[in-house]
Amino acid sequence: MKVILGIDPGSTFTGFGVVNSDGDSILHVSHGVIAPPAKLSFHDRLAIIAGELETLVSRIQPDEIVIERIFLGKNADSAFKLGHVRGVAVSTAIRAGADVVEYAARAVKKGITGNGASTKDQVQIVLFAALGLRNHQARLDASDALALAFYHARNLQVAGRMPGVEL
Repeated sequence: MKVILGIDPGSTFTGFGVVNSDGDSILHVSHGVIAPPAKLSFHDRLAIIAGELETLVSRIQPDEIVIERIFLGKNADSAFKLGHVRGVAVSTAIRAGADVVEYAARAVKKGITGNGASTKDQVQIVLFAALGLRNHQARLDASDALALAFYHARNLQVAGRMPGVEL
């Protein structure tokens, strides 16, 4: 059984999603957000995110941590802040001894819905149906993180059925 933690980094809301995968099935464990108070400085929010991620990783002991690959948007300041949060997540994963995997958001969307341009809402609907989470909603940051973990677990299933295929 592999424990896979997905992280959708953000300085306001950092989403997390956890699945267990045994190669045949993928089971939802939990999902949520780390939301430091907006009134705090960016550095103080980073410290809270780091502490919460360390607590989460210590509690669930993931085998693999999947982090959304950075993309360059229109706002350079936002991209730099996202990079800082990603750095905190990668550092936490490495210190915990977990393997780090990265995927682009577009690849995850395509892998889950069949369309790389799907909206976050569309991804959440398909993802929750696949995991058997009926009539359930979550912050999109949390479902994005859960999508990362689920997508990676599915990739591991495919690779396990096809010897010689590497992710």
